Amino acid sequence: MQMPRRPSAFLVLPFILILAACAVPPSKEMDRAQGAIESARAAGADQYATTEFTAATDALRKSEEAAAQRDFRLALSLAIDSFSQAQTAAKAAVEARAKSRGDAERAASQVNTLLVQANSHLADPAIAKLPRRTVEEVRGVIDAAQKVMQEARAAIEAHDYARALSLTDGVAARIQAAIAALDAPPPTAPARRRR
Repeated sequence: MQMPRRPSAFLVLPFILILAACAVPPSKEMDRAQGAIESARAAGADQYATTEFTAATDALRKSEEAAAQRDFRLALSLAIDSFSQAQTAAKAAVEARAKSRGDAERAASQVNTLLVQANSHLADPAIAKLPRRTVEEVRGVIDAAQKVMQEARAAIEAHDYARALSLTDGVAARIQAAIAALDAPPPTAPARRRR
């Protein structure tokens, strides 16, 4: 009679390790996920990759809840998911932040170029032929735009690209309209009727 063969230690060991891993809270994985979330927050994920960041923080919260209920297998799975989501959030935030910075700098550059053009038009001696009210309105638009640009540059330096974009929104169009008003031919006086 043949003795039943015992399973090989190589087959049993992974199974035992999995069971042992599921018998204790996945503290190491949860700590790792928390660290990844903090790194993602530092990269601006809470502002630039909110969906991914929220998914990461929700997964970690659920992992902690599962660990508290002693469902360590679920806690481990959620901690791993949280870590992965946090890494995705950090990467997406870096990309979105770079894009926002580029957009803000382009908008500021466009407004600065238009301000130079508008000031050049105002320095032209032919402006004296335009109605005084038109010139004053244009100067008002330019002064307001220069104040906005000071705030926008400060926002860019503070890495608040969303605010810089918000500040510059519509400014270029107002300056272009002001330049067009300066370029418009002066109104001709109506001809007097002969008596």
